[in-house]
Amino acid sequence: MKNNKLLWALMGIMMLFVLAACSGDDSEGSSSEGSKSESAGGGGNPDNRTVVIGGIYDITGGTGDVGTPYAEGEKAYFEHLEAKGGVEGLNLKLIGKDYAYQIPEAQKIYQELRDKEKVSAVLGWGTGDTEALRQQVGTDQLPYFSASFSENLKDIKESPYNFLIAASYSDQGRTILQWIKENHKGDNPTVALLYNDSAFGRSPIEDIKKYGKEIGVEIVDEQVIDVKATEAQSQLLNMKKKKPDYAIINQTWSATATILRDAKTLGLDTQFMGLNWASGEGVIDIAGKDVTEGYIGILSHAFPYEDFPGMVEVKEYLDSKGKKVEDINQKFIQGWIAAKIMVEGVKIAAEKNPEGDITGVQIREGLETLNNFDLGGLAAPLTFTSDNHAGTEQTRLGIVKDGKWEQLTDYRSYK
Repeated sequence: MKNNKLLWALMGIMMLFVLAACSGDDSEGSSSEGSKSESAGGGGNPDNRTVVIGGIYDITGGTGDVGTPYAEGEKAYFEHLEAKGGVEGLNLKLIGKDYAYQIPEAQKIYQELRDKEKVSAVLGWGTGDTEALRQQVGTDQLPYFSASFSENLKDIKESPYNFLIAASYSDQGRTILQWIKENHKGDNPTVALLYNDSAFGRSPIEDIKKYGKEIGVEIVDEQVIDVKATEAQSQLLNMKKKKPDYAIINQTWSATATILRDAKTLGLDTQFMGLNWASGEGVIDIAGKDVTEGYIGILSHAFPYEDFPGMVEVKEYLDSKGKKVEDINQKFIQGWIAAKIMVEGVKIAAEKNPEGDITGVQIREGLETLNNFDLGGLAAPLTFTSDNHAGTEQTRLGIVKDGKWEQLTDYRSYK
């Protein structure tokens, strides 16, 4: 009997070890790579007030080609800020996740950031998810910077906590049309529009067509090309029939490179021009130097190799990591600037409210005091007010020469 009791006891202990091991395996296996949180900053004095900023990234989805360096830039700014001693009296922390460009996943992550992480503001990403979340963001009173520059987000009644930190896609399109009007030689210029069938791709299309009518630039064709397209010859052959002088692209790097490569193959004479996500080093890297020569695009933010005052602190960060400017790109700079502007709003909120938790309402009010906020040439200066969260209408144009982007215009408005 004693031996039986001992045997059962030993078996019970063994079962506990097996269950514990299985439980550990299941826990780790249930967490996919894309759903893991990534954080930056967050150290400092335990007596300081803590402010958590949420991040919603596209690393593995349809726009991950530009989303990845953008997210890296946001995280890098928080790391740099902490390494420099942070903001006096505050512990700033960025916590973010990859949503793979899936709107339901963005909504899920947003709720986790709000309820679990208790964020005071959010650095988001895409047009579709940002527009889907804007009413919830307004209800929750959490300032929201998106990498989307959708014109719809300018409506402060519909989007009271959304801020545009660069010229909207529609303003970018208007700027291109105005440049075409000023520089085209010959008869009235004709334009085609090439975009993907998403909220992002469609965002500026109607506004571009409307502005074209206003200034006498005729939109003669539209072609829908998937954001992950590996060929676009059929759409370009259809476009060729309308003989447009120019074609405006609203895509990210990969699809833009596909369009330019196939246009070269078909021998098209059309001048291609891209909005901001269709511009940058990645287009050249993917399509090649010869294919991209003479391509014109919106330069909403600076390139790391441009000699602007704002690059000083970026280079300080890179030096601290043993990196060079060649290791980052323009989209990294865009993410860095988004984080920098958000932190400025937090700093102002902290100064105006020296005690207690720093809320989304206070950060919004802080951002609304920014007047011609100087970003050291890395982006156009920004101004926010209580009735206008569209920070600027100004943007630049650039052109690819000898495999490198060069500035074609200074920051300018289409007006």
